Formats: sequence, C-alpha cells, structure tokens
Amino acid sequence: MRIDKYLWCIRYYKTRNVAAVAVKKGHVRVNGAVIKPSREVYPMDKLLVRKNQIDYQLTVLDIPKSRVGAKLVDIYRKDTTPKEAFEHTDLLKSAKDHYRKKGLGRPTKKDRRDIDGYLDESE
Repeated sequence: MRIDKYLWCIRYYKTRNVAAVAVKKGHVRVNGAVIKPSREVYPMDKLLVRKNQIDYQLTVLDIPKSRVGAKLVDIYRKDTTPKEAFEHTDLLKSAKDHYRKKGLGRPTKKDRRDIDGYLDESE
C-alpha cells in the first residue's frame, strides 16, 4: 500500500491529499529515509511522522484494506512515540499564552505586570 494511503487509512491525516502533501514536504520518513507519496509500505517498517510539532514514531504491523475506525487503528500500527515529545508541546502551549497577536493594541495594566514579572524572574 502507498504511504499516503496508509497514513490516511490509519487516521493520521484527514484526507489522502493532505497526507500526500505532508510526505512531499518531508514530514514523513520510512526507515530513516525521506520518501515520495508513492512509496510502498510493508509490515515492520518504521515510520517517523512529524505532525503538529510532534515526531510520532510508528511501526507498521499490518496493512488495512481500507480506512478503518478509530478503535481498530491499533491493529495496524504500534505507536512508540516517547513521552518527552508530548511534554515539549505542553511547553510550547504555555509559551503561546504569553504571546500577544499583532494588532491587539497596547498591553493592559495586567499584561504589563505579567510581562514585568516574567522579566524579573529571568534575571
């Protein structure tokens, strides 16, 4: 089965086209090699899928005939992603809380105090 179709079948991407674009951009590796969307995937292949700033490490266990339900995904892949990868996203989320979008105007008094408190802690 093609890698883009496999990733769509095991529900890592919503559409097959989105999966193909991710493979073309180099966000998917098979056994450590950057590949094309037409690359065939076989059982026991090691996949590295970068999605939402997380590097998912997967092992192909079996090839599905078509798209499977969410409860059946574990039959076809084994997720070996380390917990540190998910902890990294928690850190990114907390960093975004202190980020103000451009065009929101001047910081409020509370925002200014938070910024000053953050700068005082780092010194």
